[in-house]
Amino acid sequence: MNKVLSKILLCAATGSMLAGCFSGNDAPEITPGTALFDNFSYEGKDRFYEQNPLPDEQSFYTPILPGWYSDPSICTNGKGDYFLVTSTFTYFPGVPIFHSRDLVNWKQVGHVLSRPSQLVNMERQHVSGGIFAPAISYNPHNETYYMITTNVGAGNFYVKTKDPFGEWSDPIRVPEVGGIDPSFFFDEDGKAYVVNNDDAPDFKAEYDGHRTIRVQEFDWKNDKMVGPRKIIVNKGVHPEEKPIWIEGPHMYKINGKYYLMDAEGGTSVNHSEVIFRSDSPWGPFVPWKKNPILTQRHLDPTRPNPITCAGHADILQTPEGDWWGVFLACRPIDNKFENLGRETFLMPVKWSEDGFPYFMQGDEEIPMIQRR
Repeated sequence: MNKVLSKILLCAATGSMLAGCFSGNDAPEITPGTALFDNFSYEGKDRFYEQNPLPDEQSFYTPILPGWYSDPSICTNGKGDYFLVTSTFTYFPGVPIFHSRDLVNWKQVGHVLSRPSQLVNMERQHVSGGIFAPAISYNPHNETYYMITTNVGAGNFYVKTKDPFGEWSDPIRVPEVGGIDPSFFFDEDGKAYVVNNDDAPDFKAEYDGHRTIRVQEFDWKNDKMVGPRKIIVNKGVHPEEKPIWIEGPHMYKINGKYYLMDAEGGTSVNHSEVIFRSDSPWGPFVPWKKNPILTQRHLDPTRPNPITCAGHADILQTPEGDWWGVFLACRPIDNKFENLGRETFLMPVKWSEDGFPYFMQGDEEIPMIQRR
């Protein structure tokens, strides 16, 4: 490598000013037309933002994380702190973690998987393999944060920490949990569970995309899975229609009822989010009669500023009692180029008269300007 170029690269890596990197005969000859940069900043120029300024201070833009931030998961410690993580596949460091106090303004505070020891068998995986759908949870019983996820080349595992701004533990593997997309649910009674996407019953898929959601108890005091695993959703909301890829499950307990929220329909334009309810974490789970609770698949693809592929959501309640949810979606260019990838959006969650949470119904479009 050219010595001058090597010096410039070293200078950039150490954050030094170029003038301080050279002395005497080492200094490069600067000729007219040569451009050398000490630093630069990048600023997007999205036409939507230029043409649609925020009307007031109570409004904000969504996506809250523009660009490639897919499979968002969110949690709160109940003290006004919110944390959010997204997928990173085979990139290192893995799983960026963001912090917010208002759900609108987010700052990246590090990576959950910041050490090579936390990411194994990554070298031979395809770029779309690696870390799928990380799910972050807070266990109030031991005041610990957990992040559980899938490493496609090594199975499911979780890490934990008391300080989400600092380092996380080395992986704790859960070989009993098959499939992908695991997430924790910490119940009020001190028990905990893992729900995840898994194979069809007895590994006998009736069609391509036939999957199940399963649950198993988790002993958080001893860091291990216990007891039997049970299928709580087979195929999806309408099994007779052969729905594909029921996945990305999250379980919640709200007003004494257990809610199971899942993605369904694949991750492309038919993506959606659906909801079930039960009196027990073991089921039976009954789907809401007005599912899906979020999708854009039935809308005109030629509409202005289309937002597509919406799904893979997670919800929470603020200390003030409001409900909000994050989910992924795409903003295609000319209805075909998804240059920005799958982005993280934020929307308020509504409640139906029969007690089910939902984002939208009918022909509602996801708005890019929301109200706090």
